Amino acid sequence: MNSVAPPRFQFETFNPREEGSTRVRTAWISDVHLGTRASGAARLLDFLREYDFQMLYIVGDLIDIWQMRRSRYWPQQHNDVIQKILRKARKGTRVIYIPGNHDEMISSFYGAYGDITIQKHAIHRTADGRRILVIHGHELDTVVQNVKWLAFLGDAGYQFLLSLNPAINFFRRRFGLGYWSLSAYVKQQVKDAVSFIGKFEAAVVKYAERYRVDGVLCGHIHSAAIHKLGNVTYYNCGDWVETCSALVEHLDGHIEIVRKLDGRTLAPAVRPAPLAGVMA
Repeated sequence: MNSVAPPRFQFETFNPREEGSTRVRTAWISDVHLGTRASGAARLLDFLREYDFQMLYIVGDLIDIWQMRRSRYWPQQHNDVIQKILRKARKGTRVIYIPGNHDEMISSFYGAYGDITIQKHAIHRTADGRRILVIHGHELDTVVQNVKWLAFLGDAGYQFLLSLNPAINFFRRRFGLGYWSLSAYVKQQVKDAVSFIGKFEAAVVKYAERYRVDGVLCGHIHSAAIHKLGNVTYYNCGDWVETCSALVEHLDGHIEIVRKLDGRTLAPAVRPAPLAGVMA
């Protein structure tokens, strides 16, 4: 496979653009799944308002074209997310859109459109000089790549579990309890899912080694994480369906996970294990 190096991006001095927002250098979001009822668009809007960044990476599956082929769902909040991203781009934020498997149709439009660039992958250089390969991650998911009908079937089951979350959390709020995801809980109990996540991470890191990078960052499996595997640091920016998580790079180059649940910004929780090819 041709390992031509992806584009690299350099940064100038950071200037805050939104009053009252938290200044960070970079943000990564993925798996928003706009066009589905499960999308946490409201929480993502809170995140986009709370943080001001010089570069935003959309690491795939911003729009769930798979699900929109089955049924049409596009409320105002989903449109607001798109408009907020476009507004940030107009104000100077560099937006890099790396399509995933649920929005793979976007890959037909690789190229630069003002401050928004659509491309297959990228190499990000942090403030402290580290090089990080950024991909969606479906390239390393054998279920998605080799057995697409199985991926679609798994996605349908996952959508059903997600559809139960609003009702469950309505009653939990009535009793003063916090957000809880049935689909995430089910995945945590499935041993095959736990096995899959380890194999997926190992495959992503092995793939990244050909680029001689310090780290690799992806989405796809709805499981935010930061840890070292061998000589490469593995990053996953999570999702905006269950965990409402993202990654941010601070001005000194430090990268951390942030979560937005019930209007609060939370430290990383125990990550849910994904099902292969499911809404990923």
